[in-house]
Amino acid sequence: LLSCRLYCEEAKDPKRRSCLTVLAQALDVVVRSFAPILPHLAEEVFQYIPYKKDSEGVFRTGWINASSAWKKPGIEEAIEGACAMRDSFLGSISGKNALEYEVIIVIEPGLLFELMEALQAEETSSVSQLNEIMMASQTTLLSELPKETPADANITKGTFLINLEGGDICEQSSYKVIARPIAKAKCPRCRRYTSESSSTPCPRCLNVLAGKGST
Repeated sequence: LLSCRLYCEEAKDPKRRSCLTVLAQALDVVVRSFAPILPHLAEEVFQYIPYKKDSEGVFRTGWINASSAWKKPGIEEAIEGACAMRDSFLGSISGKNALEYEVIIVIEPGLLFELMEALQAEETSSVSQLNEIMMASQTTLLSELPKETPADANITKGTFLINLEGGDICEQSSYKVIARPIAKAKCPRCRRYTSESSSTPCPRCLNVLAGKGST
């Protein structure tokens, strides 16, 4: 998840920058957390953080102060739901390389489907947050089963309970995860199976190399 954003996206791409922001915030919280018991280590780490504009030290800049912007309603449930589907997917391929597969997620219309749409606005994507969580080369999000399912596809079923606003909003939704071998070639740059030829980068990587960012 992190390596694809950090090393495959363009340097100034919002996806890469947002990943750096999360890592920076996580490092700040971890350093301040262990500062009381490992003061010298915390101070040394703090002084070497390249984006810090002050030099007052970890003990003079206050305790952990997480912004309320990090608390987005529904985001935790969306990630937990996607992780549950990922576990179903990985369990269905028995330790095989997840990147060699494409995933079709079928969710009945409702709150769970809306939460997954927040992670993937397009019906099919190889660069969405949902696909990154699934660890596949491509993910398709549908509200009903496709008319034709290949014979070599693995289908698993599951349910996920959504609990929002302290239990005021509670809904259990069922889902199906269809995993099938992807027909495309491995991209020599991002290593995902999203290219038309093993000697040619995939469309996303071609755009990045051309300086156009990801699409």
